Amino acid sequence: MFGSFRRDDLAQDQAAATHPEDRHGVAAAPDPPRGRDFRGAEVIQGAVVTPLVIGIAGGTGSGKTTVAAKLAAAIPAGRCVVIDHDAYYRDQSPLAPHERDQVNYDHPSALESDLLARHLADLRAGRGVDVPIYDYATHTRRVQVRRVEPAPLVIVEGILVFVEAPLREQMDIKLFVDTDADIRLMRRIRRDLEQRGRTFQSVRDQYYATVRPMHLEFVEPSKRHADLVIPEGGDNRVAIELILGRLARVAFDDWNDQKRPE
Repeated sequence: MFGSFRRDDLAQDQAAATHPEDRHGVAAAPDPPRGRDFRGAEVIQGAVVTPLVIGIAGGTGSGKTTVAAKLAAAIPAGRCVVIDHDAYYRDQSPLAPHERDQVNYDHPSALESDLLARHLADLRAGRGVDVPIYDYATHTRRVQVRRVEPAPLVIVEGILVFVEAPLREQMDIKLFVDTDADIRLMRRIRRDLEQRGRTFQSVRDQYYATVRPMHLEFVEPSKRHADLVIPEGGDNRVAIELILGRLARVAFDDWNDQKRPE
């Protein structure tokens, strides 16, 4: 499944290279060692290495966050960062409180996905980003931001992360967490009541008005973009261990090999 993401060992020419002298009789400096990274792109040893971006999608309550947390927890601190697509909900502060409740937060337009795509591009280029902090109770963005610096692994998760093409293009591996609808609904109710300060009636009304219709229109069809489908999410120990086997190599050996100067 992940054969296309396999990193080849940095190939170095063992033969002595002949460097022509310039017109002043001084030998030209040798080129830095080159090779191929896991995408097949040429890399120069000692240069900044592009992080591996993993996208995790799936229906609401499918276990995306659990999968992301388990993957991140297995990687040493500083080598993996997690970004939640939900942090990029648009700020609804211009609207009156009762108007904010009428917004369809399960439609792609409710999210500033172009900003997330730019942030992923910045991280891939070695630049840190300021991730928004969203207040779900008031549907507004806080003044504070979360600073995220580049790391060997970048995980981005959300129900709609595979819907927008510019966002998908920033991902190297795409995982879709597939869980039965009744289980997802119960998880959604519990999360919104306990973590987001919602009432049961508001959760129920939103589910029938937007969550289910948007899942059928956008989330489920986006599964075709996945490289791997994970049934039952974080409870699928075999799938998690198989994925970690690939990511561990990126976080440890390959990143160190490419970062280490000659």
